[in-house]
Amino acid sequence: MGDVLSQNEIDSLLAALSSGDSEDFQTPDTDEKQVRDYDFNRPTKFSKEHLRTLEIIFEHYSRLVSTNLPVYLRKNVQVSVVSSETVVFSEFTNALSTPVVLGIIDFSPLQGTILIELATSIGFTIIDRMLGGAGSPLERSRDFSEIELTIIQKMMTLFTQLLRDPWKNIADLSPFLRRVETNPQFAQVIAPNDMIALVTLNVKIGDVEGMMNICLPFLTLEDIMDRLNTKYWFSTVQEKHGENYEMYVESLIRKVSVPVKAILGKSSITVADFMNLQVGDCIRLNAKVDEDMNVYVGNIKKFTALPGASQDAYAVRITSVIREGE
Repeated sequence: MGDVLSQNEIDSLLAALSSGDSEDFQTPDTDEKQVRDYDFNRPTKFSKEHLRTLEIIFEHYSRLVSTNLPVYLRKNVQVSVVSSETVVFSEFTNALSTPVVLGIIDFSPLQGTILIELATSIGFTIIDRMLGGAGSPLERSRDFSEIELTIIQKMMTLFTQLLRDPWKNIADLSPFLRRVETNPQFAQVIAPNDMIALVTLNVKIGDVEGMMNICLPFLTLEDIMDRLNTKYWFSTVQEKHGENYEMYVESLIRKVSVPVKAILGKSSITVADFMNLQVGDCIRLNAKVDEDMNVYVGNIKKFTALPGASQDAYAVRITSVIREGE
């Protein structure tokens, strides 16, 4: 299909036809190249594909934090990815208030560090829960005490350890926490005009909400930028879902502990008889000594067995296996 003529071109063509000068009509040259402005102060280091892959990584990270943090806080925790964007490092640091909870994390074996910034409201909520409180934030922000910083450092260490699993499809990382800063002036880990990818998470602990920002400098991720795409991500995921992955899951299931109980029999007695039971009294059951009794795995009847002893302990000897549907 040819190019669509503009209204001015149509009017010129009709005028040329009416005057008989149609041979002299020429369509204006529209093959000019489109020029886009490029800001050298904000070079494009992260593409949309890179940011999308980072969102996938930190969606996995959010699930891990939501699962592990309640173990320490004994309260419901919800974490979700809000956004990802590319900004200059100076814009990130200028937006930070004082005091701030800022974890500086070595992204070993990569050369460089990343930053995790936690909202002070969430920080004080974590401290309150760890010290036995209800998990209420402070009405007015203040500096952290030494004891409070120790608790925050423990939580930041947990956040750092949880980074390893979400990144394993991209690179085998061993991140560790260097230090925790409360003043953004002491967290100048890269040049102010360097580009960073900023991933923002929403953290909700009970009724308290706050943001967690993960600052990922381009200089830190430069060596793995070619792997930071969804195609590479899903290809590694599929490889790990083969036979080796099934064997790994099976080995984990085999280590799970399940309760097993053997029912000798049942009996019904009055509350008065129960209250008057003494040592040596006998309770008549609805089963005979030589009859098979039921063995339950969890709440599922799985075996029949005969009672007995093994050395000095009571035991049962399996006589049959109850299959599914029997």
